[in-house]
Amino acid sequence: MSATLHPQHTALGLAASGVPVLPLRRGKVPFGNCTACTDNACGGRPNMKVPGPCRCPGVCHAWAAATTDPTVIVSPAWAAAWQQAVCVAYHPGGADLTVVDLDDTDAIGWARAALPATRVVPTTRGEHWIYRGAMASRNAVRPGVDIKSAMSYARWLAPGVGAMAALPDAVRALAVKEPSPAPRAPQTLPAPLRGGQGECPHRTPAFLERGVAMAEQRITEAAGAVHATVYRTFLAVLSRHGRCGCLTDTHVTRLFTAAQAKGETARHCTDAWTNARTALGL
Repeated sequence: MSATLHPQHTALGLAASGVPVLPLRRGKVPFGNCTACTDNACGGRPNMKVPGPCRCPGVCHAWAAATTDPTVIVSPAWAAAWQQAVCVAYHPGGADLTVVDLDDTDAIGWARAALPATRVVPTTRGEHWIYRGAMASRNAVRPGVDIKSAMSYARWLAPGVGAMAALPDAVRALAVKEPSPAPRAPQTLPAPLRGGQGECPHRTPAFLERGVAMAEQRITEAAGAVHATVYRTFLAVLSRHGRCGCLTDTHVTRLFTAAQAKGETARHCTDAWTNARTALGL
């Protein structure tokens, strides 16, 4: 399918093949809920794990708005969204698919060594590996790796290359639960790691700045499972930047601020940070 097509035309083509779609606005994020649906006051979509149907015809509830119904895609209620849309997203779980989102060359190298070959779609920084079969979605399951399937969305980029393989146990095993909160974790901001516990990989300050900025964005754009997203993002930042002593109070504060803007408490942020350090042996 041509990347030059208008997003609505691309969406119609995907929907015809059984892939649920939705528009994304600037920033490549879903459109916000309408006034009647703010804070799930409507009860949510039927396919969300909240009680009651939502009769809103608009592009609400992020991934849960995804549809294969062409009458919805071309409806007046969606018209304004398509006029502002920058690209198309799809709900992998709704199409019985799982996307392993690999953010960088290190993540791609890991996948080539650890996972069976499947359909591959190039992305701006890395690759999407697409498997047949749905599972729970998790962000930052390891450095540079997200899983997008049920209750999640992925940006449509291209059909991809290669035969699509069945979802392997190696990918399912990545969706582990966050450890239980550490007992009596302090509620104050934890101190950054000190002492240069490993070789510093940051050739320029821009490398660390880019990593922290990406982590802030991942938390800010979380459409659901915020607790898990915060923990996994902290884990990813610490696994990449936590052993050389370069993280400062300012970096940690930025991450905590992004998490608290999504509704996390200071206590949960501290617990998640402590648990991530413990998981990595820091």
